[in-house]
Amino acid sequence: MEFRRINALPPYAFASIDAIKVQLRRAGEDVIDLGFGNPDLPSPDTAVNKLIEAVQNPRNHRYSMTKGIPKLREAVSHLYDRRFNVELDPETEICGTIGAKEGFSHLMFALLGPGDTALVPAPSYPIHIWGPILAGAAVHYVRMGSGQDFFANLAAAWEQAWPRPRVLVTSFPHNPTTMCVDLAFMEEVVRFCRERDMVVVHDFAYADLGFDGHEPPSILQVPGAKDVAVEIYSLTKSFSMAGWRQGFLVGNAEVVGALAKLKSYLDYGGFQPIQIAATVVMNEEPDYPKYANEIYRGRRDALIDGLARIGWSIDKPMGTMFVWAPVPEPYREMTSLEFCTMLVSEAHVAVSPGGGFGPGGEGFVRFALVENEQRIGQAVRGIRKVLTKLG
Repeated sequence: MEFRRINALPPYAFASIDAIKVQLRRAGEDVIDLGFGNPDLPSPDTAVNKLIEAVQNPRNHRYSMTKGIPKLREAVSHLYDRRFNVELDPETEICGTIGAKEGFSHLMFALLGPGDTALVPAPSYPIHIWGPILAGAAVHYVRMGSGQDFFANLAAAWEQAWPRPRVLVTSFPHNPTTMCVDLAFMEEVVRFCRERDMVVVHDFAYADLGFDGHEPPSILQVPGAKDVAVEIYSLTKSFSMAGWRQGFLVGNAEVVGALAKLKSYLDYGGFQPIQIAATVVMNEEPDYPKYANEIYRGRRDALIDGLARIGWSIDKPMGTMFVWAPVPEPYREMTSLEFCTMLVSEAHVAVSPGGGFGPGGEGFVRFALVENEQRIGQAVRGIRKVLTKLG
């Protein structure tokens, strides 16, 4: 059978690493998985207890509201007000999503279609590349990373694209490169898109993960940003609620309304007890993201300081839950996939090959900070035994 959209998807770049990991674990080996960015911190007790209470009420077992129950949207509005000093209308400028990934994917279907084009950073989180493509649009890449001039590359990508792009995808702090930006950068993004009649979609998955004094800005903090911008906020990293799948699209009312209308044909929103628990945790645990942030900072330091001691020097990222590391010079004849295969097979440490994140990712690997500091130390010791060329 022919599956037109599915056949266009490349083989999952991380599948071979995962297969080796599974094989080793079945053989009884201890594999430290720093590949998949799956938060390991337990969800707040406040959320868990409220979920249990809400589940026991049969009224919450019915269909819910596509764009989220009113109190949930009000809680997001309050969060943005206290965290970013941004006012949001819960009725018109907020739509609940079943996680950030679902929200982004369906938003691309609302904004793009066959014959359209989108500008997407490269390297990038895979759904940022494939979301527009699955919607039928063409993607033009904006190269980013060390030594790259993002805005020069953005202008060049705009000039090369035809028809002119309708959407710019951004995400800062950035996965996988960990690039962080300030409010002045966001102001320039808004100006660029306003002058070209584009919508900018900012995936703010790591909104609360900033280190060493860096506070990631919301694009909606830019005056007039709502004219052209929407932002995706999620409880996955900020509140360690990955499996709960609770996210939001906020910002430009017309775009938010378009997603809500599309979703009304696709789903009835998330399970209502989850929405109730998410409402309570945002209202009653405003400081939880700071707690999670400090744990990830400690893990970042443990990994980078440990790797530096064995001769693999990496700059400390100022945000995200990842470390984006160039393959050490003595091993650069290997592809990122070959290098990662060696690490998982011989060091029993799984990391993600940079080539899986699109153009510009080759030559790098991504560590996810999803193990405690003791396990990270164990991973470093395993890597040292394998990377003998580091000296």
